Amino acid sequence: MKNKYESLFEGINTQENKTLLNQIYTQLYIIEGESESVDEEHEVLQMEKTLRKQLLQDIPINCSDIFKNIRAVMAEGVRHTEEKEDKGPEMPKLRTVLTKGIAGIGKTVSVQKFILDWAEGKSNQDVDFMFVLPFRELNLIKDEQYSLHTLLCNFHPEIKDLALRTYDTHKCVFVFDGLNESTIPLNFLWCENVFDITTISSVNVLITNLFKGELLSSALIWITSRPEGTSQIPPQYINRLTEIQGFTDAQKEEYFRKIIGDQDQAKKIISHIKTVKSLHIMCHIPVFCWISATVLQKIIKKNNDTEIPKTLTEMCINFMWTQLHTKNAKYKEKNERDLKTLLESSRTLILKLAELAFKQLMKGNVLFYEEDLRECGIDVTEASVYSGICTEIFREESVLYQTKVYCFVHLSFQEFLATFYVFQCCVNKDIEALQFFMPQHWGWYRNRSENVLLEDLLEGAVDKALKSQNGHLDLFLRFLLGITLETNQRLLQGLLIQSQNCSKKSILTEKSNNLFLCLTEIHDQSLSREIQQYLQSDKESQSKLSPGLCSAIAFLMQMSEEVLDEVDLKKFNTSEEGYRRLIPAVYNCRKALLDGYDLTTDCIETLSYTLMSPNYPLRELQLSNNNLKNSELELLCSGLKSCHCKLEILRLPICNLGEKTCENLGSALQLTNSILRALDLTNNDLHDSGVTLLSAGLKSSHCKLEILSHIGGFSSMNCLFKVMPQHLNQIQVRTLSRPLQSLHFVFLKLSGCLVTGEGCSSLASALSLNPSHLKELVLTYNHPGDSGMKLLSARLEDPLCKLDTLKMEHAGMIRIKEGFKKYACVLTLDPNTAQPHHHLSEGNRKVTWMEEQQSYPDHSERFDGCEQVLCRETVSGRCYWEAEWRGSGESVVAVAYKGINSKGGSTDCAFGYNDKSWCLICSNERYIARHNKNHTFLPVLTSRSNRVGVYLDWPSGTLSFYNVSLDTHTLTHLYTFHSTFTEPLYAGFGFWAVSSGTSVRVR
Repeated sequence: MKNKYESLFEGINTQENKTLLNQIYTQLYIIEGESESVDEEHEVLQMEKTLRKQLLQDIPINCSDIFKNIRAVMAEGVRHTEEKEDKGPEMPKLRTVLTKGIAGIGKTVSVQKFILDWAEGKSNQDVDFMFVLPFRELNLIKDEQYSLHTLLCNFHPEIKDLALRTYDTHKCVFVFDGLNESTIPLNFLWCENVFDITTISSVNVLITNLFKGELLSSALIWITSRPEGTSQIPPQYINRLTEIQGFTDAQKEEYFRKIIGDQDQAKKIISHIKTVKSLHIMCHIPVFCWISATVLQKIIKKNNDTEIPKTLTEMCINFMWTQLHTKNAKYKEKNERDLKTLLESSRTLILKLAELAFKQLMKGNVLFYEEDLRECGIDVTEASVYSGICTEIFREESVLYQTKVYCFVHLSFQEFLATFYVFQCCVNKDIEALQFFMPQHWGWYRNRSENVLLEDLLEGAVDKALKSQNGHLDLFLRFLLGITLETNQRLLQGLLIQSQNCSKKSILTEKSNNLFLCLTEIHDQSLSREIQQYLQSDKESQSKLSPGLCSAIAFLMQMSEEVLDEVDLKKFNTSEEGYRRLIPAVYNCRKALLDGYDLTTDCIETLSYTLMSPNYPLRELQLSNNNLKNSELELLCSGLKSCHCKLEILRLPICNLGEKTCENLGSALQLTNSILRALDLTNNDLHDSGVTLLSAGLKSSHCKLEILSHIGGFSSMNCLFKVMPQHLNQIQVRTLSRPLQSLHFVFLKLSGCLVTGEGCSSLASALSLNPSHLKELVLTYNHPGDSGMKLLSARLEDPLCKLDTLKMEHAGMIRIKEGFKKYACVLTLDPNTAQPHHHLSEGNRKVTWMEEQQSYPDHSERFDGCEQVLCRETVSGRCYWEAEWRGSGESVVAVAYKGINSKGGSTDCAFGYNDKSWCLICSNERYIARHNKNHTFLPVLTSRSNRVGVYLDWPSGTLSFYNVSLDTHTLTHLYTFHSTFTEPLYAGFGFWAVSSGTSVRVR
């Protein structure tokens, strides 16, 4: 076993190219369970998403531990054997393990490493016998009759004299590699039972009974398969499901350094792979790492002006070229040929292999037999020549009874050759071979002799790829478009007798991510540049984007080689679903503003994955006005707790957070790896117990928090602790004052936190105990009373106390109210501004539109054209009010500067159509946010009322609108304007296209 499995052959299968597995083996990322991806796209294109999510798996599995309860071992800190069941037959808990993974991900190499470690005495020494039964070999004898013992003897002749009782008295492991390659029917429902290893039956019956545990119930079984093959075994017969997810970024680099002897070369290759995201994704697959290393080493060694491949098509063309050069070396052809000459000499070979690749791809086959080669005109007696010339491209394997099985080095290369075959058929007008891809009008060509239009072929291929349920044609389409590129056709001179180019057409659909990758294959960056320009503009989009387009934009933003400074969802005009599809873009930005978009658990999960990823650039995350559940906060905190988390600023204002949130955040702050420096929890009902839990994290010596904020927009990073509007009572203030005695605060802000004289006493006491660090204390919007003011003012006079700034403005009894109520203001309508059709009533707190004009005197501030009215009182600082509308048409709730034009009916006067006003247009059908002629159509709420709340935070430059439920008074965020206010504002109201009796009432 050691001799059989200790080597890998990389390249030509000769003794000099034999590589010891232990020299280059790199640990793969294997998880328990499976990724949750939906099979709607090509398995290769799922890799980037899967590898991001892998970081939630806290315990990766070593292939040698595939039968061990890893979680129990990790929990106890020691290796131990499984406890035996008290009931039923004696059977290990992990009897049968199924490991899935895409083509080339390392399933067979993992099996080889598992066996080699056992044979060398490194692991699993409690195992006595290991039987390896690859399905590709079992296929050759599927119609034969055997007993289990004689079947094993065929694969392992050395056990022919083994005593039969040994199977029961010794620990045995059966390894079945490549279930997806099986052509053996496994019928678990109607299979006859076989209990004796000497009973003769068909191969499928023996295997089925072994899997069911009827045969050798004490034996361990390991099965590997590509994802599509796993459904052949019912889940009740699988004790553990694992998935090989390929190389992590660190494992990729380790592999390149092992396989490339020259470390300078390895460094250059790693650097290049990192800069090309499409190649970087593919290199999660070990086989593609090897292909890339083979190609890039050859180019770097030549040290000429050859352009380094940047697309999959270029990589595959160069790989084919590299192997043809290797063929020269093998057959001692000393003359160095150029690419064109090499391809011309090998044209017949490549075309036959390409035909084989295409026909088998259409059948879903990755393994081929002699009859498949004959179908493509390949003489089986010369098959070894084909394999010998291009060993890396086309592999020939000797299996049971020396029968030959053939395959390409990887599925992606098979797809490349299949693409080349289709393209060549198009050039040669081989109509029959192109039937599968042709659009409906293709019948028109059948009776014509003119050239097949490449555009029609591409149109048909795009259509087929988009309609594919599992995305099996996605890479094929990328290669097909790649080959149409003139530069790639020049590389293929000698194979292509003629060439064709396609015109570029704009294609954008719901399944457009792969189409973006297709554009990279033809070096078309026009759409990428257009979207980048759009993201860098200051304007919000006017046209509504479909969810499909949002997915495409997010994908392009992720694939961008440049890190985005900011992703702000406010720039996009789309539906709730569209906003959610934009969330993955945070993976490639430094700052993400995701305010008020009703994020789902899947969205929060995406954010958590991002925080866990080793190389993500996100440093600031803002989630204001999202109604987050406890389970979603736990997901987010799991990202914060990751050793890879680099987040420095987290803003969670008005997110319906509670006690459980504080517990999770407090534990995250205590971790040694935490670098979170700013935390904004504005307007969340944390209560006493929640603040106590949070303060536990603040007391930790590992806590690096500089800002604990309850209001956004504070830019100073030289402070250590800041708490803003929160519903704190005196116990909470005392709780928060305790960290002052042990941490080095510079700035403490408890604005709007329900602090009274008792809380001020606790703070004054803390300042006396730890006087040397706190320099600024802000207690605005509280009720300290005379006693509190005196106690804290005395600290300003204390020469030992460093406090030099104390702010306690906007104090009073009104501040001891929860939520926005503490900022409530009383507003009355100004009759001098009311438009003539406005009737004011209820003490000038209600405005009603009337058909007949009212008798108002002339006034310079009166709106004489626009149906609008302003309030008398200014609103500045922090203010909150509500408005309730009745009737038909659209009512307008606004704020404006006093200087807004009031004369005439032009848009210069209308709320929201100029730079002097901001408004929300309300109706029974919709909400529209408008400022300076820019508007945003807001998603329709499933539950809505005819009352809106308005919260103005003038200093921080935010104006927020909320839907207010009439029964529970629950606030649901609608929209927030961000601006820099330069003068006092006035609340205003108006009407659009209304009928008599429509009204708005200020509450």
